[in-house]
Amino acid sequence: MSNDRTAELLAAVRAVESGERSADSFFTERKQPASPARGPAAGGAQDRAGAGGVPAGRAPAGSAAPRPAHGEGRAGGRIVVPEEVRALLAEGGAPESLAPRAVEALGEGAADVLRADPWQLLAVAGVQPEQADGFARALLGEEAGPGDARRAVALVVRLLERAALRGDTVQEPAALAEGLARHAVPDPQEAVREAVDAGAVLVFEDALDAGPAHSTPGQGSGQGGEEEAGEEERPVRMLFGLDRYALAEESLADALARIASTFDTARHGREAADTADAAVASAAPGWSTAAEAAPSPSAKELITTAAGSGLVTHSGGEASRAEIAALVVAARQLGLRAWALTHTDDGRARMTRLVEAVAGPDGTAAAAASATAATQADEADEADEADGETGPDGQGAESGAHAVADAGCATVAGTLAGAEGPERDAEGMLAVDLLAVCDAPQLDAEGAAALLESLPDGARLVLSGDPEVLGAAGPGQVFRDLVAARCCPHVTSRTPDPGPVGELVSGIGVGELLQVEAPGKEVVIVPVQDAGEAVHRTVQLVADSVPRAIGVPTHETQVITPGHGGSAGTRALNAALKERLNPGPGRFAGFDPGDRVAHSPAPGRTEVGTVASADEEGLHLSCHGRTLTVPPDRVAETVRHGWAMTAHQAAGLRWPAAVVVLPGDATQVLSRAWVYTAFGRGERHLSVVHGAGDALPRAVVSGLSPERVTRLRVLLTESARAAEADEVGEEDTGSTD
Repeated sequence: MSNDRTAELLAAVRAVESGERSADSFFTERKQPASPARGPAAGGAQDRAGAGGVPAGRAPAGSAAPRPAHGEGRAGGRIVVPEEVRALLAEGGAPESLAPRAVEALGEGAADVLRADPWQLLAVAGVQPEQADGFARALLGEEAGPGDARRAVALVVRLLERAALRGDTVQEPAALAEGLARHAVPDPQEAVREAVDAGAVLVFEDALDAGPAHSTPGQGSGQGGEEEAGEEERPVRMLFGLDRYALAEESLADALARIASTFDTARHGREAADTADAAVASAAPGWSTAAEAAPSPSAKELITTAAGSGLVTHSGGEASRAEIAALVVAARQLGLRAWALTHTDDGRARMTRLVEAVAGPDGTAAAAASATAATQADEADEADEADGETGPDGQGAESGAHAVADAGCATVAGTLAGAEGPERDAEGMLAVDLLAVCDAPQLDAEGAAALLESLPDGARLVLSGDPEVLGAAGPGQVFRDLVAARCCPHVTSRTPDPGPVGELVSGIGVGELLQVEAPGKEVVIVPVQDAGEAVHRTVQLVADSVPRAIGVPTHETQVITPGHGGSAGTRALNAALKERLNPGPGRFAGFDPGDRVAHSPAPGRTEVGTVASADEEGLHLSCHGRTLTVPPDRVAETVRHGWAMTAHQAAGLRWPAAVVVLPGDATQVLSRAWVYTAFGRGERHLSVVHGAGDALPRAVVSGLSPERVTRLRVLLTESARAAEADEVGEEDTGSTD
């Protein structure tokens, strides 16, 4: 490409990014080509799905540019960039630094993919639509118009991927049309059709009444057309989504229906029903005894409910986790293989302490675990003996796993990776009889589907969590959808969180910002006028006031703020806290030994640790008794200083003391869920550096987070009602016989 063309492209990109010109202005300067041939409209007769929400059809395979699996193009952990990729990016005026990311996103054949469809550059992390438009113009010239079908497909996919970052698994047509209009797409509706026809997007029609229509009296008993005539036309909602999230939600709905029917003998054959009845009857006395010995009324209710149900949801605050511990101990005392899974290592450690406390000093939990271990695979002992075993992302586990394994506690991520948790049988299923998942609101659709697909038939599943905390980092709202679908028993804990902090947080959960009595300075409000004062007072609290007045040392105090940027975001706060608490040149990629860090190996997973050392292998961290190494090329992407972090990062974590910073320039991001999550991170003490004015009470009273757009609730309700209809039909048939 000529230097003039390169200069023109760079100038265009800068103009769009600065707001001087709109993206469509660069297209309208040239004559637009004729629109490509159009396929049948999405949602047409041949494409329509049933009202139950089955995909309305896939487009012909191969009609959309394929995207490889994440990581293709790597060699020995490092990305190999073919020369033709660099050459094509240079021809299109794109920076050479995009080359590794392009190969990671599109594979070693990235050059061929981009030559055929320049807008596939949007699949590369960090590339904006305006930049992809400029790249396409550089390669295609006048052929690159705003109505190009390839551009339409890429933009629809991008909008759905951006929606997934907000937690949505699908989008409504109006939302897609609005997003496409912002990118100067001349016919948004046609663009969506083209994306469906290209096989890049699936279209669904979900029933708004979320259940099979009932036949009118006197109808539905005839044959053929008479039965169809008795069906009422059902209102539907059209939705569009990417196949990965559609498959995850459908797989999840199937797995939940399977688990929920564990003790539903009406859904099984006569022999299976007799077997299930016998199993429940034989275990009933033991469960009854365990329930009577439960440490609280809510724990008794949970144990009783789980005894006769394959699937149970359980909600409550931090104190309710003791009820899960009581359930796990009770199940293990009955000889069942019971495990509790948490979202974080910190949560696992807290659950381990609760299990040990419930079991008591007589070693009941250890005895139960030993009895359970006899039924597991012989390899369990060898796995427990491993010291420094390498796990995902180069993490190494230390021998402290013994106590955790004995207590039956692990993390969800570690269990899915096979690094901890229950063993797997020959078919790859988890060797468990009861699985209790804490922090269930942190489960996204894909993670939950992967976990539940590994749960064997006959196992009990309890999903537990606090419904008021911030939701999962990934797309989906599994816990909320499952509770709303009412397809399984639900237990609401009546155990309140203790102390002034617990009282304050409980009030926030119901929309009230209470003035609680705190005689021991458990809750302190520190008013500030501006961000500079907020940073100063925060450092003062962490380094001096909280340790001196409250007795909580600095390393057990966590700062939480709304965002990373801004004059009182995590970057500014961490810089000030490092200067006070652990000054140094940052000779290891900006870090020094002793720095507190937040390690995020994957979206939604954050662990707080300390820098131990660094060498050519990477940054060595100490996190919850484990030593892990972050490779040099992953440090910038996954490690931040961690004295201050966001509430989203802190979800699932707890500290003895928390300092929550509310700067005046971050009031727009405050919501009830954010305040509830941030304020609830402190166990004994909470300091609020308050510069948000009336935005705080307003967020608590009316700042409800928007509902995520998902399909799981409809899928679950449809499945449950269809099963009920089948049971009614079987009963009618039996009575006729």
